[in-house]
Amino acid sequence: MRRKEFSVQEQSEIEAFLQEMSFGFLGTTGADGWPHLTPLNYTYHNGHIYFHGSKKGGKMSEIAESGKVSFAVAKEFAIIPSYFTDPRQACPATAFFKSVHIRGLAEPVDDLEEKAEVLGSLMRKLQPEGGYAPIMPEDPKYAGELKAVSVVRITIQEMTAKFKFGQNLNEKRRDQVIEGLEERDNPDDGATVEMIRKYCPFHETRN
Repeated sequence: MRRKEFSVQEQSEIEAFLQEMSFGFLGTTGADGWPHLTPLNYTYHNGHIYFHGSKKGGKMSEIAESGKVSFAVAKEFAIIPSYFTDPRQACPATAFFKSVHIRGLAEPVDDLEEKAEVLGSLMRKLQPEGGYAPIMPEDPKYAGELKAVSVVRITIQEMTAKFKFGQNLNEKRRDQVIEGLEERDNPDDGATVEMIRKYCPFHETRN
């Protein structure tokens, strides 16, 4: 059961996370009835999830069979050791993270303008420094590729998010976690502390 204290309802926060990330997992149903997970790059554009790939293959056949898909994106910010808050018990060990789960309808995009716009959005995410000609249907060097590549649009039917940053801890334990993260100072520990202070009500009232 999803714990309510970790649930995120603010659409702008969910969308900002989807814009930030570039890698997710597509869930389809295989011909044998088993779930099939495909890791892939994506872009969140105009309220839809898009990805690209070959026109043939397992996931494309499964989408053609049933457009119902799941899509998940997650980022682990920090492992929280048990000894941050308890010198003996292993139980407090956990991880702080953001995750979004989507259910939607997937379908191939045929319109070349939409394809070009989506692939341009994906390139801006994966290669923000530029170094390539803009993707335009009228460019003869892109025309063949745009027709050959498959771009799939997921129209979102349901979207839920879970951002876990110690909302279930009391004030003392949250302070201990913050202290432990600040002392450890791993690459994402500072960002994790910011998230704790953002989502934990005790810190909202004190800072």
